[in-house]
Amino acid sequence: MRAYVVTGPFAGEVREVEPPVAGPGLAVVDVERVGVCGTDVEFFTGEMAYLHTGQAAYPLRLGHEWCGTVAAVGDGVEEAWVGRRVTGDTMLGCGDCHRCRAGRQHVCEHRHEIGIRNGWPGALAEQLPVPAAALRALPDAVGPVAGALVEPGGNALRAATAAAAAPGRRVLVYGPGTIGLLTALFAVSAGAEVHVAGVTDASLDLARELGAGHAWRPDGVPDLPFDAVVDATSDAGVPAAALDRVEPGGRVVYIGLAGRPSTIDTRTLALKDVTAVGILSGSPGLTGAIEHYAAGRVRPEPLVAATVGLAEVGDVLAGRRPSGAGRGPKVHVDPRS
Repeated sequence: MRAYVVTGPFAGEVREVEPPVAGPGLAVVDVERVGVCGTDVEFFTGEMAYLHTGQAAYPLRLGHEWCGTVAAVGDGVEEAWVGRRVTGDTMLGCGDCHRCRAGRQHVCEHRHEIGIRNGWPGALAEQLPVPAAALRALPDAVGPVAGALVEPGGNALRAATAAAAAPGRRVLVYGPGTIGLLTALFAVSAGAEVHVAGVTDASLDLARELGAGHAWRPDGVPDLPFDAVVDATSDAGVPAAALDRVEPGGRVVYIGLAGRPSTIDTRTLALKDVTAVGILSGSPGLTGAIEHYAAGRVRPEPLVAATVGLAEVGDVLAGRRPSGAGRGPKVHVDPRS
């Protein structure tokens, strides 16, 4: 089968590779759509931390935001999965440790991450092996674009939930990328008054069109009491700004990751009686994201600017926008083309 393989920093190509086999407990999925995200770009540039800690190595196959149809299943997997449209969890825990037994497999020390960690191949390929336990069925109302946005949607839903978004609450989201915009949409769906802060007019215009009531440049955010502030950026200065902006007794949610360490003054955290929450994974939010998409409470499709084939993945990873791309922050790949 065809797959995109990253062979080193700023190097990759489409290759013919052996197709996956549905071993015990596994399903093989015909991949329909894959999202390219910032983590994939960090692997392509060589900056991703896992490359330096031994948890990932070249050559590797990326792709952890995906959807498709189950083509085959192995021993111990219900045949009813065959032919079903699915997406799946990225985080594959060992199943035996105390974290996995407590339902926190996404922080398992020995976990695989599809397309990211410990050698599990990703979805930038015609087929993908997935443990059956990680599969999530997609209803007909969730098409391929939304299906491949379930994984980032799970992250964003967790962020909006951690912000306690609800009627009567004011939420500020820093960063109108995919995660930030999805967080804003989930917060709007929950009834909150949502403000988005970003650095380009195009991203702020898109935030307004998608339903965020207010969008600002960072230096133009009004002096309002924000019940929660979400950092969905890669800016090392935003975590401290979020803590400064949040109301006493409020909540700060950290879902963005900067390329260098960021700092906050824990005296401010304590003296303002603020709750700080970190979000690593979409795992606990996948089912909720699917439900929101299926019910039409959140429509993620406008976030996708273009869909390309495997041959164009290298250009996307290198930061080149596809010809005719829209304003959305996300690019999707159809591995069949």
